[in-house]
Amino acid sequence: MKARLIELVESKHVRSDIPDFRPGDTIRVMVKITERSRNEERTRVQAFEGDVIRRSGGGINEIVTVRRVTYGIGVERTFPIHAPIVDSIELVRMGQVRRAKLYYLRDRSGRAGRIPEAKEGRRKARLAAEDTADAEAEAVVEPEVETEETEVVEESAGDVESSEQVVTEQAEEQAEEASAVEEQAPEDTVTEALAADDTPDETEAAEEEAETTEDE
Repeated sequence: MKARLIELVESKHVRSDIPDFRPGDTIRVMVKITERSRNEERTRVQAFEGDVIRRSGGGINEIVTVRRVTYGIGVERTFPIHAPIVDSIELVRMGQVRRAKLYYLRDRSGRAGRIPEAKEGRRKARLAAEDTADAEAEAVVEPEVETEETEVVEESAGDVESSEQVVTEQAEEQAEEASAVEEQAPEDTVTEALAADDTPDETEAAEEEAETTEDE
């Protein structure tokens, strides 16, 4: 459960604008640099272009090491790919290598330290493989979306059916109450009529008693 929550939080910070590059490719990393003075703070973007000699990690912890040679001095920088300081990454050139870690470039200089560019056929094959992978990923995602939509529709249909059932039950209860009231109304009418019939008899009896008293 804890690992799932961590993945959920990390997925919100994973960037989707990162190109597909590999070790041996030449990339341009645009890095945000913040300069502070006494009264103001300014942020500018600086480009660092070089060859990718390592790409490791996964998810939000993925890093890339870029190496370039400036005035005969090799400079290497390691960037967290999904860090906020990285403004953007551009793929400049595809290289052709056979290793995943190009540390051997540290001991080479000049022409020996150059990475050959990928041939046209290999580049096309790589781009085609990337397109196929993207299409497969979209095909995998679409059924999940349809399943979620189907579940939502089923839940809403179930809610409608339950609400209709509740309304039907309420209508039946109201009908039963109305019929009970109608059945009770005739009984009340009969009782009132009997009470009305008994009243004259009581009056006559009272009058006869009064007459008997006067005779005596």
